[in-house]
Amino acid sequence: MRSFTSAAFRLIARVTALAGVAAGGLVALATTSPAAAACSEVEMVAARGTFEPGRLGVIVGDPVFRALQGELRGTDLTSYPVDYPADASPTSPRQGVQDLVRHVTQQARECPNQKFVLVGYSQGASVVNGAIGTGVVGGATELPREVRPQIAAVLLFGNPARLGPGEPDTGEFADRTLDICNQGDPVCGAGVNIAAHLAYRSEAGRAAQFAAQKIRGAGAAEEGADRRAGGIFGR
Repeated sequence: MRSFTSAAFRLIARVTALAGVAAGGLVALATTSPAAAACSEVEMVAARGTFEPGRLGVIVGDPVFRALQGELRGTDLTSYPVDYPADASPTSPRQGVQDLVRHVTQQARECPNQKFVLVGYSQGASVVNGAIGTGVVGGATELPREVRPQIAAVLLFGNPARLGPGEPDTGEFADRTLDICNQGDPVCGAGVNIAAHLAYRSEAGRAAQFAAQKIRGAGAAEEGADRRAGGIFGR
């Protein structure tokens, strides 16, 4: 792992530990890794930040999910919290990537019509980057090529990859990715305002709107493909 990423994780550990205090000293509990759930239309998979409390994360995951529920009224929407330590240990990001890839791969294969929204905050953004093959998390796997079309949107907040040389490259997911970095955020923007790294709740609505647009666009594209196939084969 490159040195700038290690330094970012140390900073994340200090910064987001404050989030637990701000949330009343809650402790983020690890979740179990269940078998693939019943198929929903859309599943939001969230990797929380370092020491961030909440099921999906009180700063980003939980508010984004609520906002997405509002944007996709009438849609069968479920969520999955990535099961990983989300601590300052060097193996934490790799464990997150492995669980995200395992879960989405299994779910996508059992539910070929399901769409996914990947959400990552702080260290969780590094987890998502690693899973889609654009990060620097060593020794981790990536999402298989055949399930990648089911990823409708990627939402990143306080992304440590922004501290690296050049702009973060999300590769084939570029047009499906919204990467938000608050001005002054020390984790993604080399700023000095710790509060900026804890203020992404206000961006939940914008992120949900982006994801909803991508989900609707993917659905329209599939419907058009089905109509074209029907025309060719007379269905």
